[in-house]
Parts: sequence; C-alpha cells; structure tokens
Amino acid sequence: MMRRITILFISAFLFHSCAKEEDKTAQRFQGEALGTTYMVQYFSKKDLDFDNAMDSIMNAVNTSMSTYSTKSDISRINRGDTTVQVDEHFLKVFKASERIYKESNGFFDPTVGVLVNAYGFGPGKQLKEIDSISLDSLNKLVGFDKLGLRSNNTITKEDPSIYLDFNAIAKGYAIDMIGEYLESHKVRNYLIELGGELLAKGKNMENDSEWIVGIDDPMQEQGHRSLYAKVKLENSAMATSGNYRKYRVDSLTGQRFVHTVNPLTGKAERSNLLSASVLAENCMMADGYATAFMALGLERSKEMLGRIDGVEVYMIYSGENGEVKAYATPGFEKQLLE
Repeated sequence: MMRRITILFISAFLFHSCAKEEDKTAQRFQGEALGTTYMVQYFSKKDLDFDNAMDSIMNAVNTSMSTYSTKSDISRINRGDTTVQVDEHFLKVFKASERIYKESNGFFDPTVGVLVNAYGFGPGKQLKEIDSISLDSLNKLVGFDKLGLRSNNTITKEDPSIYLDFNAIAKGYAIDMIGEYLESHKVRNYLIELGGELLAKGKNMENDSEWIVGIDDPMQEQGHRSLYAKVKLENSAMATSGNYRKYRVDSLTGQRFVHTVNPLTGKAERSNLLSASVLAENCMMADGYATAFMALGLERSKEMLGRIDGVEVYMIYSGENGEVKAYATPGFEKQLLE
C-alpha cells in the first residue's frame, strides 16, 4: 500500500470567544496505535475515561482486521479458515471496500497486496523478475469480486491463497469509532488525527474558530516539513494518500512520476499524481477514496468524481515540464485558506 502523508495541525488565528470558560479548556491525548501515532483534542466539561476507551477501540479493530496479529479474524481468513464469522467492524469495512471497488472500476482493491509486494512497493518479498507467467499466477489472487459474504457472516474466496488487507481503509474506520465514542458522551467539538487521517467536528473552542489543518508540500526536503496548502475542516473527515517521497524524475522533461500497480492488468504504471486529499462525511470513506484516486491517477480520478457524490478532492501532481500543480474540486476549493 502507498505511504501515508502526515498532516499537520495548524494554529488558527485568535477570535473573540463567547463560549463558557470551562468549554474552552481542551483535553489532549496522544500516543501510538495501529502501527502509527495519534493525537486527539476535544472540549468537554466532563472527565472522560479516554485512555481506556482508546484501548478498547484499538483492540476491537486489531482483533477484527489486523494483518499483524495471527489471531485476528482477517489473518485466519487469509490462512484459509472458512469458519470465521466476522464481526460488525469487519462487515462495515468489507461493505465500504466493496462499494469503492465498484465505484473505482476495480482500482481500489484490498486484495492487490500480492502485486504490490512483487514489484517491491510493499513490505512483503519482492520477486526478482516478473514475467508473463508469474504475472498471470499473481493476477489469479487479485480481485475483490473474488470474495463473497455468506448470510452467516463467513467469507468465501475463489482461491484459498487470496490475501485480504484493509490497511487502506481501517485507520479511517478507527477514527470514526473514536468520534462515535466522543459523541456518545455529548462531545461536540473535537479533532482526531491517526496516521495522518483526520476527523473534525464543531470548532476549536480555544480560538473560537474552525479547525485548520495542512497538506504537506511534495517538494519538501527530507527532515524539513513545509506545507503546500491549508484547509478548513468543518464537520468533515479528511484523508490523504500519496507516495511522492518515492517519485522519480524524467531526465528529458523533468516531470516527476511514481509507480502504481494497476489491479486490472497487474502491471506497474507511471503516474504523475503525487498525492490525493479527500474530504468526505466519514473518515473510512475518505481513507478508501484517497487510495482509490492514487491508484487511478489524475485523469481517471476526475472521471470517477463525475460519477459519485459527497466527495471532494485536492490532488497534487507533476506537470509536463516538472512543475508541481494542484487540482481541486469546487467543494474542496471553498475549504482552502490563502
């Protein structure tokens, strides 16, 4: 899967606040979860048992969908266990993945990991050489439509060796779960960040302003963080996907490009799309769409956007002469700060 881009919190300008004094005190938590870091900021008069709630949420996600845990449901399914009855968390992510798979015409595909690893783009073992025979063999293991869901919540696979990985959407789902916990305790103003994915509700009560976040500059030097854009996040989720730190430069044109795997052909293709940031109602869908757009590339992403609703996107890409450009849908454009 493609590397996630870290999104920074930006301090907003101070505004006069009419909120009660006790509402303006932020509760802040940060730590590690799902192999990455998280930061949560919320405003509440009550003291919430947030640490225990966070542990419970992460345990539920890991038990259901962690490929790093050999005892998780998804790991057992990947080993060919057909008796696993998946839980509500798995079902929600499975159905969301199926929806985006269909909407993207197969470019978002949680079974593509075997190809990603084969080309050396993922954490698994790279093949020394990919010929037509090995590619044909790998392609038989790729395709979300080769999976099925029985009425008793067990998963079917056309081939027992098909490997399922929800890494491109599970973090977003975990963020939504954290948001649901906060809202169940009547928290209306919060910002959640997990591995660069975000969910914001209400506003920053300390400044009496909207939440402001940033998108990394693709041309930033290693170890020096700079921003390409600042975004107002209002009752929305935002997820960013990209692999611009692995880009190559065309020696003739200067154009930057990355390699992405086409799940339909199994071949690695050049793409000038460096990152895609997505605004959506929930973080699970934003997470999945961001990955889909990176796999589709700039032009195919624009075509897909014409077929779906409720999604806004900001895509950074490399022009023909190597210049870095951005494309924003009208809804995303409205959320950008000068």
